[in-house]
Amino acid sequence: QWTVSGIMGEFVVRCFSLKKRLSSLSFRPVAAMSTLLINQPKYTWLKELGLSEDNGGVFNGTWGGKGEVVTSYCPANNEPIARVRQATMAEYEETVQKAREAWKVWADIPAPKRGEIVRQIGDALRKKIKVLGSLVSLEMGKIYVEGVGEVQEYVDVCDYAVGLSRMIGGPVLPSERPGHALIEQWNPVGLVGIITAFNFPVAVYGWNNAIALICGNVCLWKGAPTTPLTSVAVTKIVAEVLEQNNLPGAICSMTCGGADIGSAIAKDKQVDLVSFTGSTHVGKQVALMVQERFVFEDADLNLVVPSALFASVGTAGQRCTTTRRLMLHESVHDEVVERLVKAYKQVRIGDPWDPSTLYGPLHTKQAVQQYLNAVEQAKQQGGTLVCGGKVMDRPGNYVEPTIFTGLAHDAPIVHTETFVPILYVIKFKTEEEAFTWNNEVKQGLSSSIFTKDMGRVFRWLGPKGSDCGIVNVNIPTSGAEIGGAFGGEKHTGGGRESGSDSWKQYMRRSTCTINYSKDLPLAQGIKFE
Repeated sequence: QWTVSGIMGEFVVRCFSLKKRLSSLSFRPVAAMSTLLINQPKYTWLKELGLSEDNGGVFNGTWGGKGEVVTSYCPANNEPIARVRQATMAEYEETVQKAREAWKVWADIPAPKRGEIVRQIGDALRKKIKVLGSLVSLEMGKIYVEGVGEVQEYVDVCDYAVGLSRMIGGPVLPSERPGHALIEQWNPVGLVGIITAFNFPVAVYGWNNAIALICGNVCLWKGAPTTPLTSVAVTKIVAEVLEQNNLPGAICSMTCGGADIGSAIAKDKQVDLVSFTGSTHVGKQVALMVQERFVFEDADLNLVVPSALFASVGTAGQRCTTTRRLMLHESVHDEVVERLVKAYKQVRIGDPWDPSTLYGPLHTKQAVQQYLNAVEQAKQQGGTLVCGGKVMDRPGNYVEPTIFTGLAHDAPIVHTETFVPILYVIKFKTEEEAFTWNNEVKQGLSSSIFTKDMGRVFRWLGPKGSDCGIVNVNIPTSGAEIGGAFGGEKHTGGGRESGSDSWKQYMRRSTCTINYSKDLPLAQGIKFE
């Protein structure tokens, strides 16, 4: 049995013999020390996070890393930042053993006291929120305010988890037998493996880590191979809190690596639960997601245009909830497209660390090529390019935010997740047609409609409406709050992370019957005489 929870091919797996083949990733040559950004005066703040020219990529109570040395590059200029020594398979096995030993200590600590440790982690992140957000921007490429916002999300989840640590538990149920108590008991699963992607190198780990910890689990993290410095920096912050409380560092372990480490975690019987977020390269083999937005004839276009703009170009189209399909009622199609093109042309593109920048680079050169391939496919399949479509002539991985119209609702490229800033605008006539097109794909993470018709709103939320895990009305597809459960349906998943009752993903449930009488009545009135 397994449970799947979606974010760019994310799934939470509850199984003990999972076999997943993960693609190998290639890295550029190791950069010389003199060329590293960390040695330049402009970037001395990196050392506030405990980073250096060479960084260990393994933590299990002590720092190590005897595997391949990889260099992290800045997407805004393709210059090297610093180096990380990845884990060997022997170090991975050692880390798993240390994590399982640490669980014996952690599981015995009462949940509210575990919550106190998570509170301290949140406070430690608060103190470093600006510098850590700057690192996310530098290494991932998203604009600075989004980088800080991502760290804030981890902080918020820590706050949420602290309260949850005093509330988790099962009900006392009425027993049909006299003198008996029927209770539901929740216990930690053990070791949670967390494999995260480049687009949210802090927040996704935070969702899993904070909730898993208060539930009594220990964590083993493998971040994206292209954002290893962020993984190291976050782990250093968390490790310091554990050390200050005389707790084993292996409670929050980390192994940097490529497909070999990810594959090992996915099929390791000693890892009781796996949360996997695939990179663009790996995630396509695991699950794809296509996000939808529908605009009806009665929609407030003053809401539609900025919402579509934010959801389509935010993080340069690299969010898991980025809008890919914008379906417009035929009566408003032309006006919305005209206003949207005008808005696209006003997007401030530039240095991610410039406060006025709204749109930064793609994460890698490979993503730029994926963008070009998608543009060509859209043209070949009948699309009309109305905005963008080119690589920008400047250092870094910059492409123009792009809009296509005229494609069929079932065109192959429309159903393909490219993880680049390309929006496909599709015209529809009826509500039934729009809802059907929404649900015709195999994926289902996030969807939204814009309408003033309350009947339509509830039809959209109902059994014949959207089949996505996130179903919005008059707001963008992106920007989910931590208090709600995050995840998708169909190929995008089925499990949930972050808020609501998603804590149950990190625990196992037992139904317990206690006989406190002197008799032995059986259930269903069965008698043995």
